Amino acid sequence: MSQEGSAARDDEAADVNTSGSPTGDARPASGTTGTASETTRTAEHARTGTGMSGERPVDVEPGEFEPSGRFGVPGRPLRRSAFLVGFTGALGVLLAYALFLGIRNAAGILVLVVIALFLAVGLHPAVVRLRKWGLPRGLAVAVVTLTVVLLIVAGLLALVPPVVTQSGQFLQQLPGYVEELRRNPTVNDLVIRYDVMERVQAAANADTIGRALGGVLGGAQLIFGTIFRLLTVLVLTIYFLAYFDKLRELGYAMVPRSRRQRVRLIGDEILTRVGAYMVGALAIAVLAGVTTFVFALAVGLPYPFALAVVVAVTDLIPQIGATLGAVVVTLVGLATDLPVGIACLVFFVLYQQVENYLIYPKIMRRAVSVNEVAALLAALLGVALLGVVGALIAIPTVAALQLILREVVLPRQDAR
Repeated sequence: MSQEGSAARDDEAADVNTSGSPTGDARPASGTTGTASETTRTAEHARTGTGMSGERPVDVEPGEFEPSGRFGVPGRPLRRSAFLVGFTGALGVLLAYALFLGIRNAAGILVLVVIALFLAVGLHPAVVRLRKWGLPRGLAVAVVTLTVVLLIVAGLLALVPPVVTQSGQFLQQLPGYVEELRRNPTVNDLVIRYDVMERVQAAANADTIGRALGGVLGGAQLIFGTIFRLLTVLVLTIYFLAYFDKLRELGYAMVPRSRRQRVRLIGDEILTRVGAYMVGALAIAVLAGVTTFVFALAVGLPYPFALAVVVAVTDLIPQIGATLGAVVVTLVGLATDLPVGIACLVFFVLYQQVENYLIYPKIMRRAVSVNEVAALLAALLGVALLGVVGALIAIPTVAALQLILREVVLPRQDAR
């Protein structure tokens, strides 16, 4: 054996004695039990579940999500090459586009889900109140749902007969109104110049109205589609009410434990404000119905109570609901008498201005603590962005953002 091999073995034995082997006397100065390489090997064996000799003990089983170690040690992470970065970015763009297409195709159903969720949040305080009175949760949800259904049915029963009867009378008397207007020379000149008489008669024709509605098939599709949407919203609302507490707890459970209590307090406050918004909207609708009832009695409109119910129910629809109720009452007024119809038109134009700029902001400020200007701008922006759904969720959204801004964002900015 050569002298070089003997010297190498002597150096290796010296290294082992110095690093803390059982045969050596020296110990590491830091108090550790081995070198860094030995510690790394120990951690690797602990991770893979193998012994120091490389064999897996019989009584050690890998976890469900732990590597078994039978297929070798994982390699080094891939380098961030330009190709890999570009491929990952392109894949992210494709996934985002697919998500956009999915949301766009399911927009109709998502709108119904948002409406049902909003109604469930607004009706949940009523369920809580009934449960405090001793009713089980299922029975409380059934009582609230049945009450809402009865209100909807009452509104439809009050809406359909006056609309059908008075609209038919109005279409029959419309040519007579035009004839009376033609006695005025200026109006008569306009009627002759633009063929208003022929256009009115054509518009009053049943065939023209049928074509405008898309025929029998189009009208049936519209009716059954509306019924399907109403039933979908009703069923989803019932489910959300029945599982409201579980859904809320699931949402809070997704928040880290260290922040869960604070998020719970803020979230419950937001839900409370949404319920208050529903109560405020109901108060505005009742006020509109009472005002319409008094006006209908004053001018002698037929079906004053039914018309008041129509206005109250349609006024629950943000932004466009008050206009729909005003159109119905105005048509009834025109079918009754021309001056009465004009009085109805003037009344609703004035009342809507008062409601939109005075009553609505005042009540909503007290209900959800939102500034009048913010409430008005939120309603306008909601209609412009999402239509009726945007108007429905605009003010509660502003109330939630205002609460988060005051309790989270501003204190964090002050602490910096």
